[in-house]
Amino acid sequence: MNGIINGKVAIVTGAGAGLGRGIATTFAREGARLVLSDISRESGDETLAAIRDKGGEAIFVQGDVADARYHHELVAQAKATFGRLDIAINNAGISHAPAPLPEIALDIWEKVIEVDLSGVFHALRAQIPALLEAGGGAIVNMASLAGAVGSPGLGPYVAAKHGVVGLTKVAALEYARQGIRVNVVGPALIRTGLEAHFQPDQLARLQEAQPIGRLGEVPEVAELVLWLASDKASFVTGAFYPVDGGALAQ
Repeated sequence: MNGIINGKVAIVTGAGAGLGRGIATTFAREGARLVLSDISRESGDETLAAIRDKGGEAIFVQGDVADARYHHELVAQAKATFGRLDIAINNAGISHAPAPLPEIALDIWEKVIEVDLSGVFHALRAQIPALLEAGGGAIVNMASLAGAVGSPGLGPYVAAKHGVVGLTKVAALEYARQGIRVNVVGPALIRTGLEAHFQPDQLARLQEAQPIGRLGEVPEVAELVLWLASDKASFVTGAFYPVDGGALAQ
């Protein structure tokens, strides 16, 4: 395969479905060799099969991104299988049912912070040394529009995603002169399949609320992540890129 990241070795977390699967298959199309990460064995195997069926190179390592040891295992598997690590896409995350702050259960707060924020921190700690060994590379963290604005009822999620934006900026500044670029993407409502849980009238209102008049599509996020991970974005680091159909322009 030939592509803009041909031969690069990339970890993609949350690769079993939605944006993660879209990013992983886009990277495979562009020639990346992939270490797929997901908590679901079934979903991860489905993505792995989709990539291999089209001639791509990939392995799947099941685990929980909230576990610091798991990230070291992902890096170890990348090096053992493909010899190095060039790119890391920290996409895995969860949300929660909306509720006012005083009504958020402590276990919900702790779980969301564990996965969405600490998971990225653990990932960076494992990935950065491997990227330095390889002579540099690129990291793209997945935040959300909630990494830039508040959203009533989503206190833990908003706090975690703001934290991911902050971690991204710190890592970018710490390693800018050592050949590691670190950026963060903030999608708004993207059509990943979860929209099927909305009633038709709810979905229509959500679409109408977007300045562009529709939900985003997975490839519209995946192509941006691909660019940020490639050498085409060689002067881009420490940046927050919304993919929001104009929401932040309001």
